[in-house]
Parts: sequence; C-alpha cells; structure tokens
Amino acid sequence: MMDENPRRNRFRKLGLVLWSLAMLAIGAALGAWLTANTASLSAEDGADSAPSSSAVQSSEGVDAEAGSEAEESQLTEEQPDEPEADQDGEASDSSAAAESSAEPEEPELTREEAITAQAQEILDSMTLAEQIYQMFIVTPETLTGVSTVTQAGATTKAALQTHPVGGLVYFAANIVTPEQCTTMISNTQSYSKIGLFIAVDEEGGRVARIGNNSAMGTTSFPSMSDIGSTGDVSKAYEVGSTIGTEIAQFGFNLDFAPVADVNSNPNNTVIGDRSFGSDPEAVAEMVASAVQGFRDSGMLCTLKHFPGHGDTDTDSHYGYTEVLKTLQELRSVEFLPFQAGIDAGADFVMMGHISVPEVTGDDTPASLSATMIEILRDELGFQGLIITDSMVMNAITDRYSAGEAAVLAVQAGVDVILEPSSLTGAVQGILSAVENGTISEERIQESVLRILEVKIRNGIIAAES
Repeated sequence: MMDENPRRNRFRKLGLVLWSLAMLAIGAALGAWLTANTASLSAEDGADSAPSSSAVQSSEGVDAEAGSEAEESQLTEEQPDEPEADQDGEASDSSAAAESSAEPEEPELTREEAITAQAQEILDSMTLAEQIYQMFIVTPETLTGVSTVTQAGATTKAALQTHPVGGLVYFAANIVTPEQCTTMISNTQSYSKIGLFIAVDEEGGRVARIGNNSAMGTTSFPSMSDIGSTGDVSKAYEVGSTIGTEIAQFGFNLDFAPVADVNSNPNNTVIGDRSFGSDPEAVAEMVASAVQGFRDSGMLCTLKHFPGHGDTDTDSHYGYTEVLKTLQELRSVEFLPFQAGIDAGADFVMMGHISVPEVTGDDTPASLSATMIEILRDELGFQGLIITDSMVMNAITDRYSAGEAAVLAVQAGVDVILEPSSLTGAVQGILSAVENGTISEERIQESVLRILEVKIRNGIIAAES
C-alpha cells in the first residue's frame, strides 16, 4: 500500500507538469496569434483611415487657398491697375485692346468731302502749266492746227499731251454722222490724262449744231420763243431733258444752254427768238424748268449770257456792246431768270462781253469785271463754274490781246476761258502773271479745284471708290 502512494504522487506531479507545459504552449500560440491579428488589424485600420487623413489635409489646403484668394482679392481691389503675376500677358493684351477700342474712329467722308479730297490730290500732282491749261475750253482746230477736225488720231493725241486743256467745244462742221461723232469724241477723251469737258451749243431752234443736222437723228425743236409762248413749263423741261439725253449718247457732257436772257429790246439782233420771251418772270420759270430737264438727263448746262444780253441794240460778236441799266434795274428784269436757273442747279454761268457802266463805273466787259462776278457770286449765290463767252468775239479782240484778256478774266474771278484767240498766248499770259506776282498760284488753284470737283461729281473723272 505504502509503495503505491509514492508512485501515484509521482504520476500526479508529472501530469501537472505536462498540463502546465501544454497551457504554456497554448498561451504562447494564442499570444502569437493575437499579436499577428493585432498587426493586421492595425494595417487595415491604417489603410481605411488614410483617405480620411488625406481629405482632412485637402480640406485644410482648400481653406488655406481660399484664404489666400481672399487676400489676393482684397489686394486686387486695393490695387486694380496691377494684374496677377501669372496673367500679365493676358492683362496687357486686354489693356491694349481696351485702349485701342477707346480711340475714336476716323469718321467716314461724305460724298462731297471725298470729291474734294480726290480733286485736291489731282491738283497737287499737276504742274502750274497743267493747272492753267485746265482753265481753257477750245475748238479742236485751235488745239490741233487742222483746218476742220472730223476725227481724232495721232495729231489730237500729241496736241493734248503738249496742251492739256480742260475741254473742247464742237461746232456743226465737226459733226457729220452719229458714228463719226461718237468715235471722234471717244478717241479724244482716251488721249487726255484728265477727263475733258466735251461741249456744244445746242439750244434748240436756230442754234442747234446737232439738231439741225438730219443725219444725226436727234429731235428738232422750235425756237425757245415758241416754247415760251405756250406758257407750258413742261415743254421747257422736255427741251432740256431730250437734248441732254440725245447728245450724251455721242459723248457730249456739257451744253451751252439754256439762254437766260430776257428779250426786252426789239432792236436786239443777237438774242431775239433764242430767248423764252420778254416777260422776266415767265422766262425765269421756263429757264428753271429747262435746267431741271438738263440735270435729270445728266447733262451739264449753262445759263447765258450774264448779266443779260436781251436789252442791247448791238451784237458783242461784232464789237463793243453795253447795257445802260442800273443795278436795281438789272435786278428787277435781267437777273430773275439767272437767279431761277441758279436755284434750279445750273452748273455753269457764261459771262457776256457786255459792258455795264452804270454798275461797274467803266466800260470793262462783264466777262472781265470783278464787280460783275462778285455780284454773281455774292448776290445771286452762284457757286458753280463761271465761263467767259467766246474770246474770239470782236468785243474782246478789238481791245485786248489773248494774253491780256485771259489775265483780266482770271483776275476778275473767271474759272474757264472759252475759245481764246491764241491758246499759247493766253496760257503764257497767265503763266507770266503768276511768275511776276500779278496773279497768285492760289487764285489759279481755286478755279482748278472747282473744275476738278465738277468733273468728278459728274463722272467725267472717275470717282475713287
């Protein structure tokens, strides 16, 4: 019995030891497992919490940037002229654009301003001699030296290069057939550096260089006294409109019509039935209507013969002619048709070689009188082109040389000199007067600018687009 108890005790102790070891092993394994799982859980927790941490950092960054932008905004308000550093280029461009748009644009020229600018440009390109030549309208015979001109070729071309006149006037002998006339004028225009006035005396009645030539196929009108006697102003309009339209087809652009003289002197031999009548007010209505007809046809027209050739008993074609009327008497009769024609838009007024001693105080013809031209400009308000009657008429040639008459005409204020007895003599006379200071260059340029403006306005010189 005693032997069994010690053995049992030894087994019991051994069992306790083994159990303790097992518990230690289990404890160690459990500790290792717990340690491993705790690290894994910590890693997972770190992965899950990283976005949250990043979001916090990002939110803090936004708050910081917002604060920075608020500060910059405050700076911008306090210093508006300084753009942000990273937008200097854009800000500079925007500033330049703003300044550019702020500059006032050049206003567009009106049509009349454009015409004047173009005329001035042409004038500035011309020599003094070319400017003076522009003030003359001559016959093709005067220009070329040919006895009777019916065509235009090399001779005309060469003559226009050496004598660049402002225009030509044709008479019955120059006008043969429609085709001949058209070709002659077209060629002549093509030879001139500056478009030419191409003129004719086409009044209707007995003064009709084209209408009295049946080969031309144009309308033949009765005398203007017959037109005036009807009392129907539309007939005067028809004269202007029809003549203007018909002669334009041949290349004419200027008509020396209508006659604005009042036929008040029965002894008058030069006007007579060329006038619309003897009643100044009725004549005024007819003249205004004829001018409107010419204007509607596109034809330049001319009132003639200022201050009025209807109360003379001599003919200025053949010698000295005068009107013994006061200025007031002229105003009440002779001036009325001229005023009506001017108001209707006449382009030219032709000065007659008529002396008016009661107005001017001497026997100077109106065509050479500064006093009469001042009355036409200032009292009647005419701002168009003033042209002399033909300077080969005896009222001029009996008393003046070509050069003297031309100089006096320019000094008086004439723009265009018609048919000088010597073109070279007249041009040289004016040129010498400019050189010696008798006439200023500004006086020449005043008339030439006016001539060029009329040519541009009426398509004789092509308008710049």
